[in-house]
Order: sequence, then C-alpha cells, then structure tokens
Amino acid sequence: MKKLLILLLFFSFHFSLLTLKAQAPGNYHANTRFEQMGTELPTPNTTRTASGAPGKDFWQQRADYDIKAELDDENRSIKGTETITYFNYSPDELKFVWLQLDQNLFQKGSINALSQNSSVQTQMSSSAVKAIGSPSSVRTSISTDKEYGYKITSVRDAKTQQTLKYTINNTMMRIELPTPIRNGQSYAFQIDWNYNITEYYGRSGFEFFAKDGNANYFIAHWFPRMCVYDDVNGWMNKQFLGQGEFTLTFGNYKVAITVPNDHVVGATGELQNAAQVLTAEQMKRMEKAKTATRPVLIVSQEEAEKAEKGKPSGKKTWIYKAENVRDFAFASSRKFIWDAMQIDQAGKKVMCMSLYPKEGNPLWGQYSTMVVAHTIRSYSKYSIDYPYPVAYSCHSTAGGGMEYPMISFNGGRPEADGTYSEQVKYAMIGVIIHEVGHNFFPMIVNSDERQWSWMDEGLNTFVQYLAEKEWDRDYPARRGEPQAIVEYMKTDATQQVPIMSSSDNIMAFGPNAYAKPATGLNILRETIMGRELFDYAFKEYSRRWAFKNPTPADFFRTMEDASGVDLDWFWKGWFYGTEPANQDLTEVEWFAIDAQNPEINKAEGRKQAEDKRETMARKRDREYIKESVVEKNPDMKDFYNTYDPYKLTEADKKKYDGYLASLGEDERKLAESGMNFYTIKVKNKGGLPMPVIIKMQYEDGTDSVARFPAEIWRLNDQDISKVILSKKKVVQWTLDPFREIADIDEENNTFPRQPAKPTKFQMFKSQGFQRGPNPMREAIQSQQPKAGQQGGAKN
Repeated sequence: MKKLLILLLFFSFHFSLLTLKAQAPGNYHANTRFEQMGTELPTPNTTRTASGAPGKDFWQQRADYDIKAELDDENRSIKGTETITYFNYSPDELKFVWLQLDQNLFQKGSINALSQNSSVQTQMSSSAVKAIGSPSSVRTSISTDKEYGYKITSVRDAKTQQTLKYTINNTMMRIELPTPIRNGQSYAFQIDWNYNITEYYGRSGFEFFAKDGNANYFIAHWFPRMCVYDDVNGWMNKQFLGQGEFTLTFGNYKVAITVPNDHVVGATGELQNAAQVLTAEQMKRMEKAKTATRPVLIVSQEEAEKAEKGKPSGKKTWIYKAENVRDFAFASSRKFIWDAMQIDQAGKKVMCMSLYPKEGNPLWGQYSTMVVAHTIRSYSKYSIDYPYPVAYSCHSTAGGGMEYPMISFNGGRPEADGTYSEQVKYAMIGVIIHEVGHNFFPMIVNSDERQWSWMDEGLNTFVQYLAEKEWDRDYPARRGEPQAIVEYMKTDATQQVPIMSSSDNIMAFGPNAYAKPATGLNILRETIMGRELFDYAFKEYSRRWAFKNPTPADFFRTMEDASGVDLDWFWKGWFYGTEPANQDLTEVEWFAIDAQNPEINKAEGRKQAEDKRETMARKRDREYIKESVVEKNPDMKDFYNTYDPYKLTEADKKKYDGYLASLGEDERKLAESGMNFYTIKVKNKGGLPMPVIIKMQYEDGTDSVARFPAEIWRLNDQDISKVILSKKKVVQWTLDPFREIADIDEENNTFPRQPAKPTKFQMFKSQGFQRGPNPMREAIQSQQPKAGQQGGAKN
C-alpha cells in the first residue's frame, strides 16, 4: 500500500507542477488565442444580431432593371439603354446614387493599370511585352486601334426625361438626384451607353475562331449597375481593380437582347418569347427535355456546324425575365450546340442546360449538363434548395470559369482530335461544379466580393469539394484536403496575408481566397466540430442569409450559435492569422505501477543487469582473456562470487503475500492490472493551436487513436503533456496520422523518430516543352494499323 500511495501522491504532485508551469510568465499567448473575439467583431445591434442572424430592423435596397441591348457581331461592340428603378429601404435620405462602370477597367490610364507593378526581363515572350503597354493588367491582347470602356451618352430622369448631372470617377459613376429619395420611396432613371467588347479575359468578352471566322460572346458586367448601399459601408463604391469582384443589389430584370438571327442565346432568367426565336423542332425538343433523364440536344452539332458556315439574314430579339437576382449575363453565338435536361429539386422544376461549340466535344456533350444537375442537387443538400428555374453552363475558353446568376462561363477543352487528358477532364468537371455552385455563394447568399473574396470563393470551394466527392469517390480534388494546403502554409510569412484581407490586397489569391478557407471549413467539419454539428450550422447560415448580404461576423457568429461550439480561437488563428500548424512529438515517457511482485521484479532486474554487463568489450574479452586470476585461483572467491541477488526466496514470497492481504479489492486489481502509463509531450512549433490526434501502434500489431481538443492548449500554447493509459505496450506513436490538421512538418510527428525519407527527383534528356500525358490519344494510336498493314475488315 505504501508504494501505491507514494505513486498516487507522485502523480498528484506531477500534475500540480504542470498547472504551475502553464500559468508561469513567459512567451505564452494561450489566453490571447483562446479569449473571446469580443470587440474584434462589430458590435451587434437590431440590424445584425449577436447570434449572427439578421435583426428585426434588417433592411436592404432593391434595384429593378429594364434593359434593351444590341450585340454588333461585325464590330464587336454592344449598345444599350436601361431604366433603373431604385428602392430606398434604408433609414437614410439619399441625395445621390452610385453606379459601377466595370468596363472602364479597360480604359487607357485606368486605375487598375496604373496601380500594377511591372518590369522588363532579359528574356520575355511577345505577349508579355505587349502586356507592359496594355491599358489594363487583366488583358494581354486588347486591340490598340480601339477605345475601351463605357461611352455614356445620356443620363436622364425616366419620368420627365430631364438630364441628370453625373460624375465618372474611374469605374464608378455618381448621379445627382433632383430630389432626395427618402425611406420607402423609389426613383427611376435611364442611361444610354455603348462600348467595344474585349477579347475574353476570364470574366467577359469574345473568343474568336480564325478557322471559321466566328466568335462566341460571353457578356457580363456589361451594363451600368447599382452599387450597394447598406448598414455596414454606406455606399460600397470601392474601385474595381480587377481582382476584387462584385458587390451587388437584388432586383427584378427584364432584358431584351438583339443579336444576329442565326445566333443561339442563353441568359440569366427565363426566355419569354421562345415561340418567336426558336424553331418548331427546337420547341419540341425543349418539351422532350422536361421529362428526359439525359440531356436532349436542342441544337445539334450538325446544325451548329451548318450555322457557322452561313451568314445572318437579319436580327432576332431574345427577351428574358429574372426575379430576385443580383446581376444579369448572357452568351451568344451561331456556333453553339445546345442541350438541356430538366430536374426536380425539392418540388421545383429546374432546366439544366449547356451551350458549347464543337471544339468542346466530346467532353461537353457527355458531361456538362449532367454536372450542372449534380451540382444543383449537391449544393441544395448542404445549403438551401436551388430557387431559380434555369441553370446554364457555357463553354468559354480552354481554362478557368466565371459565374453569374443562373449562368456560368466555363473552360475545359479537348485537343483538336477530340482526345483529352485526365487532368483536362477533371479540371472541366471541377470548374463547372465551382461556377454553377456560385449560384449559392454569392448569387443567393449575397456576400460582399469586393471586400471579402473568401466569403464566396472559399465557401464555394468547400462545397465544391463535397460535390466532387459525390460525383466520383476517387475524384482528384485540388482543394479541400488539409495536406493540399501544406505547401502554401509553409511559405514565408512575408508572402502571406490573413484570409481576412481585402480582396484587392491578397497575395497568392488562389491559396488564400479559395484553398485555405475551404480547407479550414473541412477541418471544422471533419475534426473539430463533427459532420452533424457543422452541417446543421452551415445550412442555418445559408438559410438565414439567403437573398441577404452577410458579413464575416455574421458567418462566424452563426456557426457558433447553431452548433454550440466555441470557435473564436479557430477564427483568430486560421482566418485572422498566418501561423501554420506544426506539432512536434518531443518525448514519450513510459511508466508502470510497481505491483511489488518479487517474481516479476527480480526477473526484470536480472535481465536489466545482464543487458548492462553485455558490452562489446565484454564479448571480445571472452577470447582475449584466456584465464582470469579468479578462475586460476579458486581461493580468491568469496560469498559474493556465488551470491544471486535475483533469486526468489521464501522471504520474498511471504512479504508479497502480506502486501496483497493489506490491499482492498479495487486496489489489488489496479496493482495487478499491468497497466502502462504513457506521458506524451507535444510542442506547438508552428503557433496555430489545433486538436492533438495521436495514433498508438501496439506490439501485437493492432493500433488505436486518441483525440484531444484544441482547448488542451488554452493554458499553455507552447508545450502540453498528456497521460495515456494502455494495457498494451505501445511501440510507435504518430501525431496527426490521417493528415487532418495541415501539419507542415511530418518528420517530427513520430516517436521514436522514423528515419528520414529521400526527396526523389527525375532525370530526363533535355528537350522542348511537352504537354501532359494523354493516354486517350496513345490508346487510339496503338489501335491504328502500322505502315504497310491493311486496316478494316477482310473480304
């Protein structure tokens, strides 16, 4: 009992020392890391509550548009007139309104071009040289014989036709009103404008096909649009520099688009005059698409190829209506193949469609519309049910994508011979999921893209990751898994900024705005909160802020409010900081209860004594020393030459029996349990606190995993120790065994340390640029007859 009592007292004293050490002064920031965010977040009020929900006094503005526009295919230009009816639901009186003129990004001397760094290298491509003199950093091939940006020809009162005074400041335009718009009032005004269309640059423009002389048009941020006026920023009139995207107001749209009469058009909203712009056969095919389980061709490849060889005989006007959307975009071309398939999403009919030139086949015909339908279903499960009647995917260029309400422009193009690499296939599927998914974030959950890119790109990339896994279990997702963000997290702190950075100030935009927030949400779902709590909270955020404009604080607060999990430490570390996770398993101490069994103790003592004596020198001495003095002279021996201190005696047995008799039943079970006590010691070398996950490999070949929440660091964010009990002996310990926390150094995650592995490199013969592998083409070529062989069937 005495030794057992001493053992228990030792453990109590040991834990007391740990507590004192954790609270001792030093370079510890645990209290800072785990304190509530408090004043770091905006003060809650009746507009935006402390729970993260819209308050009883929440308000937002509305802007309705009636647009008539014409696309000039020959001159690559567009002109239009629009009537905007602006509704003021704010408590403020508005004496002027602000509009966005995004096409002014391409004007000579734009703020975007002037604010970019540039330099000349000793070796440069021709496109890079052209880019130096380009009026905009986002373009490398703007025609120098044209002027770009809006030409505003009229701004007037819609009722009186009185000219309104306006001022253009780069990509923003202020219109002064004849009388202020008070709360509950609306005001209608009209704008006439035109501009030259740029080549497609990733968001909008045309793609020209020299082989057939035709162009595909993808027209977006093409009309003067209202800026947002809200309770957070007042007027969001921050200049468009090209990276931070759009902050927009919901409203209803009626848009009439006049194009050459051989064009096929797809747009935001529902087509109102199908009978006037579609053939009887196309109408019949659309009806078939309503009940089909696979996409139905509305315009076939054969029909599209025939159209691209002809010329228009006139014009057609396609009329669309869209309700409660924040923007409007369209695509137009005579080259388009068009397919469609209607799905039922929670009782609502959604027509999923794709527009693509023949250059997109066979990939686009096989996958695009099916991926659109899958995306609508998958995202609806994790956020809210898709509320709109249509969803388009349009094939813009070889890579990249861009999103607008109900329509997106997506890359992914096969080779000219129709073959494609696995990378191209999955990149195409991924970009369609991503861009169609943007219908939910930010087209419905309407975050401020100009200020917070991560709120739409990061959240959308996270749900994209979930949808990709549901598309194909083995989908090679680029973003979402913690190990995929490790290389970025390793980069020097001077090359990183926090996720909570303004969109135009972000370095490494892809990792920062897309991958890191998506990975953080995946870590929350899989490791910190668990799927049930996370999914409920994320869905609640989507429900609360559908068709409203949330801020980061609304997201952070809702996730905690709906889950009951304190995540302030995580927001601070992952979103407001740049420190990485790097846990170092520095030591594992092994203890066992001394049961005072003399048979066991003496056997162990004998083995330890023999192990200590059996040195290399002792092995060599057996041959080197032919005969020792004691061996030669037996009279040199005494009692100790034959004494065996590890021999079990009757006195030992009697003493042990007396010890057992003094123990209670529970004490005896504990003493004889053979339990092992392991103290693991972990150092937080990266700075970012994360849960501690450790795998134990036992000597019998089995294993188990222990998990400790991040709060284990709350009193000491540099060093922690934890006692783990096990009846089995542990032979190997591994931190973060499933790569869940984006630990940037796996070499210090094991104890005993595992030998370092070499970094492999490839050696190859020098040669020019090589495309990625294309197994499809290689398989086709292997089946073709070799020279001198006859192909085809034998007669």
